[in-house]
Amino acid sequence: MALAESLPGEIVNADALQVYRGFDIGTAKPGPDERARVRHHLVDILDPRERWSAGEFARRAGEAIAGIQERGNVPVVVGGSGLYLRALFEGISPVPPGDPVVRSEIRSELRRRLEEEGLAALSAELAGVDPGTAARLGAGDTQRVLRALEVARVSGRPLSAWISEQPFGTQRINAVRVGLTLPRSILYDRIAGRVARMVEQGWVEEVARLLAQGLDPGLPAFQAIGYRQLVRHLEGEWSLEQAIGETVKSTRRFDKRQETWFRREPEVTWFSAQDLRHQFSIVLEHVKRSGPGRAYG
Repeated sequence: MALAESLPGEIVNADALQVYRGFDIGTAKPGPDERARVRHHLVDILDPRERWSAGEFARRAGEAIAGIQERGNVPVVVGGSGLYLRALFEGISPVPPGDPVVRSEIRSELRRRLEEEGLAALSAELAGVDPGTAARLGAGDTQRVLRALEVARVSGRPLSAWISEQPFGTQRINAVRVGLTLPRSILYDRIAGRVARMVEQGWVEEVARLLAQGLDPGLPAFQAIGYRQLVRHLEGEWSLEQAIGETVKSTRRFDKRQETWFRREPEVTWFSAQDLRHQFSIVLEHVKRSGPGRAYG
Protein backbone atom coordinates (compact mmCIF):
# COMPACT_ATOMS: atom_id res chain seq x y z
CA MET A 1 0.00 0.00 0.00
CA ALA A 2 2.87 2.37 0.75
CA LEU A 3 4.33 1.54 -2.67
CA ALA A 4 1.01 2.23 -4.39
CA GLU A 5 0.68 5.56 -2.57
CA SER A 6 4.19 6.60 -3.55
CA LEU A 7 4.02 5.81 -7.27
CA PRO A 8 0.98 6.61 -7.29
CA GLY A 9 -0.77 3.36 -8.08
CA GLU A 10 -3.77 1.11 -7.58
CA ILE A 11 -3.67 -2.46 -6.27
CA VAL A 12 -4.85 -5.46 -8.29
CA ASN A 13 -5.50 -8.46 -6.05
CA ALA A 14 -3.92 -11.72 -7.27
CA ASP A 15 -4.97 -13.82 -4.27
CA ALA A 16 -7.32 -16.62 -5.33
CA LEU A 17 -9.61 -16.33 -2.28
CA GLN A 18 -9.96 -12.59 -1.61
CA VAL A 19 -12.31 -12.42 -4.58
CA TYR A 20 -15.03 -14.20 -2.52
CA ARG A 21 -17.45 -12.15 -0.45
CA GLY A 22 -17.60 -13.20 3.19
CA PHE A 23 -14.19 -14.89 3.27
CA ASP A 24 -12.49 -12.02 5.05
CA ILE A 25 -10.48 -12.88 8.16
CA GLY A 26 -8.85 -16.07 6.91
CA THR A 27 -7.75 -14.46 3.64
CA ALA A 28 -6.36 -11.32 5.37
CA LYS A 29 -8.59 -9.32 3.04
CA PRO A 30 -7.99 -5.54 3.08
CA GLY A 31 -10.69 -3.81 5.11
CA PRO A 32 -12.72 -0.68 4.34
CA ASP A 33 -10.08 1.69 5.74
CA GLU A 34 -7.34 0.14 3.61
CA ARG A 35 -9.50 0.20 0.50
CA ALA A 36 -10.34 3.85 1.17
CA ARG A 37 -6.63 4.61 1.45
CA VAL A 38 -5.66 2.85 -1.80
CA ARG A 39 -8.02 1.73 -4.55
CA HIS A 40 -8.19 -2.09 -4.81
CA HIS A 41 -9.43 -4.25 -7.69
CA LEU A 42 -10.71 -7.87 -7.75
CA VAL A 43 -11.67 -7.93 -4.06
CA ASP A 44 -15.18 -9.05 -3.02
CA ILE A 45 -16.33 -9.56 -6.61
CA LEU A 46 -17.73 -13.12 -6.45
CA ASP A 47 -20.36 -15.07 -4.57
CA PRO A 48 -18.68 -18.10 -2.95
CA ARG A 49 -20.71 -20.39 -5.23
CA GLU A 50 -19.09 -18.93 -8.37
CA ARG A 51 -16.01 -20.44 -9.99
CA TRP A 52 -12.72 -18.55 -10.32
CA SER A 53 -9.80 -19.64 -12.47
CA ALA A 54 -6.39 -18.49 -13.65
CA GLY A 55 -7.84 -17.70 -17.07
CA GLU A 56 -10.70 -15.63 -15.68
CA PHE A 57 -8.31 -13.85 -13.32
CA ALA A 58 -5.96 -12.98 -16.20
CA ARG A 59 -8.86 -11.55 -18.20
CA ARG A 60 -10.32 -9.49 -15.35
CA ALA A 61 -6.92 -8.33 -14.11
CA GLY A 62 -5.98 -7.27 -17.64
CA GLU A 63 -9.11 -5.11 -17.80
CA ALA A 64 -8.31 -3.58 -14.41
CA ILE A 65 -4.72 -2.84 -15.46
CA ALA A 66 -5.90 -1.11 -18.63
CA GLY A 67 -8.28 1.08 -16.63
CA ILE A 68 -5.58 1.99 -14.09
CA GLN A 69 -3.19 3.01 -16.83
CA GLU A 70 -5.88 5.08 -18.55
CA ARG A 71 -6.22 7.04 -15.30
CA GLY A 72 -2.49 7.71 -15.33
CA ASN A 73 -1.75 5.46 -12.36
CA VAL A 74 0.50 2.43 -11.96
CA PRO A 75 -0.96 -1.10 -11.56
CA VAL A 76 0.52 -2.85 -8.50
CA VAL A 77 -0.37 -6.55 -8.70
CA VAL A 78 -0.24 -8.16 -5.26
CA GLY A 79 -0.83 -11.72 -4.16
CA GLY A 80 0.51 -15.20 -3.70
CA SER A 81 -1.12 -17.30 -6.39
CA GLY A 82 1.84 -18.10 -8.63
CA LEU A 83 -0.17 -19.70 -11.42
CA TYR A 84 -2.50 -16.70 -11.57
CA LEU A 85 0.43 -14.30 -11.79
CA ARG A 86 2.08 -16.34 -14.52
CA ALA A 87 -1.18 -16.50 -16.45
CA LEU A 88 -1.49 -12.71 -16.24
CA PHE A 89 2.10 -11.83 -17.12
CA GLU A 90 2.77 -14.50 -19.74
CA GLY A 91 -0.71 -15.37 -21.03
CA ILE A 92 -2.48 -18.67 -20.57
CA SER A 93 -2.67 -21.61 -22.93
CA PRO A 94 -5.93 -22.45 -24.70
CA VAL A 95 -8.34 -24.85 -22.99
CA PRO A 96 -7.89 -28.41 -24.33
CA PRO A 97 -10.56 -29.15 -26.97
CA GLY A 98 -13.61 -31.24 -26.25
CA ASP A 99 -17.35 -31.49 -26.76
CA PRO A 100 -19.05 -29.07 -24.30
CA VAL A 101 -21.91 -31.52 -23.67
CA VAL A 102 -19.51 -34.36 -22.90
CA ARG A 103 -17.45 -32.02 -20.71
CA SER A 104 -20.55 -31.06 -18.71
CA GLU A 105 -21.57 -34.71 -18.26
CA ILE A 106 -18.10 -35.70 -17.06
CA ARG A 107 -17.98 -32.75 -14.68
CA SER A 108 -21.30 -33.77 -13.15
CA GLU A 109 -20.14 -37.38 -12.84
CA LEU A 110 -16.94 -36.34 -11.07
CA ARG A 111 -18.90 -34.14 -8.65
CA ARG A 112 -21.20 -37.07 -7.86
CA ARG A 113 -18.24 -39.37 -7.29
CA LEU A 114 -16.64 -36.76 -5.03
CA GLU A 115 -19.69 -36.87 -2.78
CA GLU A 116 -19.94 -40.66 -2.82
CA GLU A 117 -16.27 -41.74 -2.77
CA GLY A 118 -14.43 -38.74 -1.32
CA LEU A 119 -11.46 -36.72 -2.52
CA ALA A 120 -8.88 -39.37 -1.58
CA ALA A 121 -10.28 -41.82 -4.15
CA LEU A 122 -10.26 -39.23 -6.93
CA SER A 123 -6.74 -38.09 -6.00
CA ALA A 124 -5.56 -41.71 -6.23
CA GLU A 125 -7.17 -42.00 -9.66
CA LEU A 126 -5.44 -38.81 -10.78
CA ALA A 127 -2.07 -40.17 -9.59
CA GLY A 128 -2.62 -43.09 -11.95
CA VAL A 129 -3.64 -41.12 -15.06
CA ASP A 130 -1.59 -37.94 -14.52
CA PRO A 131 1.16 -38.42 -11.89
CA GLY A 132 2.83 -35.13 -12.82
CA THR A 133 -0.23 -33.04 -12.00
CA ALA A 134 -1.06 -35.14 -8.93
CA ALA A 135 2.43 -34.53 -7.51
CA ARG A 136 2.20 -30.74 -7.69
CA LEU A 137 -1.28 -30.39 -6.18
CA GLY A 138 -1.61 -29.75 -2.46
CA ALA A 139 -3.66 -31.91 -0.12
CA GLY A 140 -7.34 -30.99 -0.26
CA ASP A 141 -7.12 -29.17 -3.62
CA THR A 142 -10.51 -30.46 -4.72
CA GLN A 143 -11.09 -28.02 -7.57
CA ARG A 144 -7.82 -28.76 -9.35
CA VAL A 145 -8.10 -32.53 -8.87
CA LEU A 146 -11.52 -32.46 -10.53
CA ARG A 147 -10.24 -30.17 -13.27
CA ALA A 148 -7.27 -32.42 -14.06
CA LEU A 149 -9.47 -35.54 -14.18
CA GLU A 150 -11.93 -33.70 -16.42
CA VAL A 151 -9.20 -32.70 -18.88
CA ALA A 152 -7.83 -36.25 -19.00
CA ARG A 153 -11.30 -37.73 -19.61
CA VAL A 154 -12.42 -35.15 -22.18
CA SER A 155 -9.21 -34.88 -24.20
CA GLY A 156 -7.75 -38.34 -23.67
CA ARG A 157 -4.46 -36.79 -22.54
CA PRO A 158 -3.22 -35.71 -19.09
CA LEU A 159 -3.24 -32.04 -18.17
CA SER A 160 0.54 -32.15 -17.59
CA ALA A 161 1.02 -33.07 -21.27
CA TRP A 162 -0.99 -30.05 -22.43
CA ILE A 163 0.94 -27.74 -20.12
CA SER A 164 4.34 -29.07 -21.21
CA GLU A 165 3.49 -28.46 -24.87
CA GLN A 166 2.04 -24.99 -24.46
CA PRO A 167 2.21 -23.86 -20.85
CA PHE A 168 1.32 -20.25 -21.56
CA GLY A 169 0.44 -18.03 -24.45
CA THR A 170 2.48 -15.46 -26.29
CA GLN A 171 0.96 -12.23 -24.97
CA ARG A 172 3.21 -10.91 -22.20
CA ILE A 173 2.85 -8.02 -19.76
CA ASN A 174 6.12 -6.26 -19.08
CA ALA A 175 6.37 -6.14 -15.28
CA VAL A 176 8.85 -5.30 -12.54
CA ARG A 177 8.77 -8.28 -10.17
CA VAL A 178 9.58 -7.78 -6.50
CA GLY A 179 9.68 -10.55 -3.89
CA LEU A 180 9.89 -10.24 -0.12
CA THR A 181 11.63 -12.90 1.93
CA LEU A 182 12.24 -13.84 5.56
CA PRO A 183 14.42 -16.47 7.27
CA ARG A 184 12.22 -19.53 7.66
CA SER A 185 12.55 -19.61 11.47
CA ILE A 186 11.17 -16.06 11.72
CA LEU A 187 8.48 -16.76 9.13
CA TYR A 188 7.28 -19.87 10.95
CA ASP A 189 6.89 -17.92 14.20
CA ARG A 190 4.93 -15.24 12.35
CA ILE A 191 2.66 -17.84 10.74
CA ALA A 192 1.73 -19.26 14.15
CA GLY A 193 1.11 -15.79 15.56
CA ARG A 194 -0.94 -14.76 12.54
CA VAL A 195 -3.24 -17.78 12.79
CA ALA A 196 -3.75 -17.13 16.51
CA ARG A 197 -4.65 -13.47 15.82
CA MET A 198 -7.13 -14.47 13.12
CA VAL A 199 -8.89 -16.81 15.54
CA GLU A 200 -8.99 -14.01 18.14
CA GLN A 201 -10.51 -11.71 15.49
CA GLY A 202 -13.43 -14.10 14.97
CA TRP A 203 -12.31 -16.52 12.26
CA VAL A 204 -14.27 -19.44 13.76
CA GLU A 205 -17.40 -17.31 13.92
CA GLU A 206 -16.84 -16.22 10.30
CA VAL A 207 -16.74 -19.85 9.11
CA ALA A 208 -19.82 -20.71 11.18
CA ARG A 209 -21.67 -17.76 9.64
CA LEU A 210 -20.77 -18.87 6.11
CA LEU A 211 -22.01 -22.41 6.79
CA ALA A 212 -25.21 -21.01 8.32
CA GLN A 213 -25.86 -19.25 5.01
CA GLY A 214 -26.24 -22.67 3.43
CA LEU A 215 -22.88 -22.69 1.64
CA ASP A 216 -21.60 -26.15 0.76
CA PRO A 217 -18.30 -26.86 2.59
CA GLY A 218 -17.18 -28.64 -0.61
CA LEU A 219 -17.08 -25.34 -2.52
CA PRO A 220 -13.64 -24.29 -3.81
CA ALA A 221 -13.53 -21.29 -1.45
CA PHE A 222 -13.72 -23.61 1.56
CA GLN A 223 -10.62 -25.48 0.38
CA ALA A 224 -8.46 -22.54 1.44
CA ILE A 225 -6.04 -23.26 4.26
CA GLY A 226 -7.73 -22.71 7.61
CA TYR A 227 -11.27 -22.74 6.29
CA ARG A 228 -11.34 -26.47 5.63
CA GLN A 229 -9.70 -27.14 9.02
CA LEU A 230 -12.22 -24.96 10.87
CA VAL A 231 -15.10 -26.67 9.05
CA ARG A 232 -13.87 -29.96 10.50
CA HIS A 233 -13.82 -28.34 13.95
CA LEU A 234 -17.34 -26.97 13.59
CA GLU A 235 -18.60 -30.34 12.37
CA GLY A 236 -17.25 -31.88 15.59
CA GLU A 237 -14.45 -33.88 13.98
CA TRP A 238 -11.56 -31.85 15.43
CA SER A 239 -11.01 -29.77 18.53
CA LEU A 240 -10.25 -26.09 17.97
CA GLU A 241 -6.68 -26.69 19.14
CA GLN A 242 -6.24 -29.44 16.54
CA ALA A 243 -7.75 -27.29 13.78
CA ILE A 244 -5.39 -24.43 14.63
CA GLY A 245 -2.38 -26.76 14.72
CA GLU A 246 -3.27 -28.28 11.34
CA THR A 247 -3.78 -24.79 9.88
CA VAL A 248 -0.30 -23.74 11.00
CA LYS A 249 1.27 -26.92 9.58
CA SER A 250 -0.56 -26.56 6.26
CA THR A 251 0.48 -22.91 5.99
CA ARG A 252 4.12 -23.82 6.57
CA ARG A 253 3.94 -26.50 3.87
CA PHE A 254 2.30 -23.99 1.54
CA ASP A 255 5.11 -21.53 2.28
CA LYS A 256 7.69 -24.07 1.12
CA ARG A 257 5.80 -24.71 -2.12
CA GLN A 258 5.41 -20.99 -2.75
CA GLU A 259 9.08 -20.28 -2.20
CA THR A 260 10.05 -23.10 -4.56
CA TRP A 261 7.69 -21.73 -7.20
CA PHE A 262 8.73 -18.08 -6.98
CA ARG A 263 12.45 -18.83 -6.77
CA ARG A 264 12.10 -20.44 -10.19
CA GLU A 265 10.27 -17.46 -11.68
CA PRO A 266 12.39 -15.21 -13.92
CA GLU A 267 13.31 -11.60 -13.22
CA VAL A 268 12.26 -11.47 -9.55
CA THR A 269 14.36 -9.14 -7.39
CA TRP A 270 14.31 -10.19 -3.75
CA PHE A 271 14.34 -7.94 -0.69
CA SER A 272 14.35 -8.74 3.01
CA ALA A 273 11.02 -8.22 4.79
CA GLN A 274 12.65 -8.11 8.25
CA ASP A 275 12.80 -4.32 8.34
CA LEU A 276 10.54 -3.02 5.59
CA ARG A 277 10.39 0.44 7.14
CA HIS A 278 14.05 0.93 6.26
CA GLN A 279 13.94 -1.22 3.12
CA PHE A 280 11.04 0.66 1.59
CA SER A 281 13.06 3.48 0.02
CA ILE A 282 15.34 0.90 -1.62
CA VAL A 283 12.40 -1.07 -3.01
CA LEU A 284 10.71 2.12 -4.26
CA GLU A 285 13.89 3.27 -5.99
CA HIS A 286 14.33 -0.14 -7.63
CA VAL A 287 10.75 -0.10 -8.93
CA LYS A 288 10.96 3.46 -10.28
CA ARG A 289 14.33 2.82 -11.90
CA SER A 290 13.28 -0.48 -13.49
CA GLY A 291 9.75 0.20 -14.52
CA PRO A 292 8.78 3.31 -16.48
CA GLY A 293 5.60 2.41 -18.29
CA ARG A 294 5.44 -1.08 -16.76
CA ALA A 295 3.09 -2.92 -14.41
CA TYR A 296 4.45 -3.89 -11.03
CA GLY A 297 4.03 -7.37 -9.53
